[in-house]
Amino acid sequence: MQKIVECVPNFSEGRRPEVIDRIVEAITAVPGVWLLDREADANHNRAVITFACAPELVVEAALGGARVAKELIDLNHHQGEHPRMGAMDVCPIIPIEGVSVDECVALAKELARRMAEEIGVPTYLYELAATRPERSDLAAVRKGQFEGLREEVKTNPARAPDFGGPELHPTAGATAVGVRVPLVVYNINLSTADVAIAKKIAKAIRGRDGGFKFVKAMGFFIEEKGCAQVSMNLTNCDGTGIHRAFEFVKREAERYGVGVKESEIVGLVPQKALFDVAAWHLQLDSFDSAQVLERRVAEAAREAEKKPAPHRCFVDKVADPTPTPGGGSVAAKSGALGCALCEMVAGLTEQKKGFESVREQMALAREKLAALRGELQSLVRRDAASFDGVMAAFKLPKGTDAEKQARKAAIEEATKAAAEVPLVTMARAVEALKLAVPIAEKGNPNSLTDVGVGAFQLGAAMRGARLNVEINLGSISDAAWVAARREEIARLSEQGENAEKAILARVQQAMG
Repeated sequence: MQKIVECVPNFSEGRRPEVIDRIVEAITAVPGVWLLDREADANHNRAVITFACAPELVVEAALGGARVAKELIDLNHHQGEHPRMGAMDVCPIIPIEGVSVDECVALAKELARRMAEEIGVPTYLYELAATRPERSDLAAVRKGQFEGLREEVKTNPARAPDFGGPELHPTAGATAVGVRVPLVVYNINLSTADVAIAKKIAKAIRGRDGGFKFVKAMGFFIEEKGCAQVSMNLTNCDGTGIHRAFEFVKREAERYGVGVKESEIVGLVPQKALFDVAAWHLQLDSFDSAQVLERRVAEAAREAEKKPAPHRCFVDKVADPTPTPGGGSVAAKSGALGCALCEMVAGLTEQKKGFESVREQMALAREKLAALRGELQSLVRRDAASFDGVMAAFKLPKGTDAEKQARKAAIEEATKAAAEVPLVTMARAVEALKLAVPIAEKGNPNSLTDVGVGAFQLGAAMRGARLNVEINLGSISDAAWVAARREEIARLSEQGENAEKAILARVQQAMG
């Protein structure tokens, strides 16, 4: 079964199309990511980007958008109707097909951690990914918005981010990363400019104030249309459908002598939610979605498809006469395989009778190795992308002195990025080698050779990544930057080689 997740990052920018374009470009630069929708609202000063992809791609794509948002959005100068606390304000991951909620929670945690570590923007986990009950509600996480939260985190430990901090980023604030089921953003514009009425209706319908359980609502004034708006998130359309929200708001509005001017759906909507609206209003009690013509045509087309095109695996792509994927990607893939083998042995030890004393240690090692495996998998693609960045810099114009200077600076920065990626690969391989030492020493002896093969793979990842760092360092003019990386390489090499030797010595000892 194909695995698909949806991701709907919200950005605090709805008035500068050029900024939104840059964000979308960064997200879709990851091969295999499908842009499904982009919505921008000038009144809310907010953009909602919707994309879908395989689970292993979602973190990289979201990080791309977050990097651009941090660079181009300054919340100190941001004003809009919608609450916000970050340049990339929220980033929910939604399971669509063949993916569990738990898998999405793991992806959300990886994204949150990497945003804090690599981009420098603190992160909170919310909804199904929340680590604390009070953070399940996004409104509670975002209480006070950027300005209020910026001050409160300095004195209130309960408001501290889950990753990063302790203070917010000075311009990009903080981001809430979460997991949820598909929701519908549904707005109803009233035939009045009195925002107080919209706020009263919002309070009556939203779940936390005694309304519908699956409705979050706020009242706004929409300047460009000169009317008040009830803006809703319908978090579960099976629990509270669009038609019920509409009818409730309409009847509440009539109490105040106003009507509904129009309504709108922002972004994408599940097909079933619209079927439910039609069936309810038309009283189609026996309606079956299989009666929809387009659905039957799509199903027939799928059934009529021949065998899918042969899948080209990673090894086939490496063999192509193209620069990428190359040695850096292969090093990262080797590291991922090494993690997988050591993870397997830790799991076999954890399950085996007689190893109860190390069960907790093996479980923890397995969890950490799984996270490293996922990151190394993403580094396979990041390495190829960093090479493409260098090639793009070399193609910049060089007709004038200013263009030459800009091109030179771009090449320097792109080359630094191309050196940093394999350095991260090297660091993660060394982390995994260190985790594998106690697995070799205390693990299931029937699987010790698997740990040994894993150590060989991780050693290859470490040395291969080192080669790719060093080849790029020779092209960088920033002497202090290069010296710091060479020092890091030496430190990592020593740690990794010592761990590898300890593992292989234990394997040889066991084999006699």
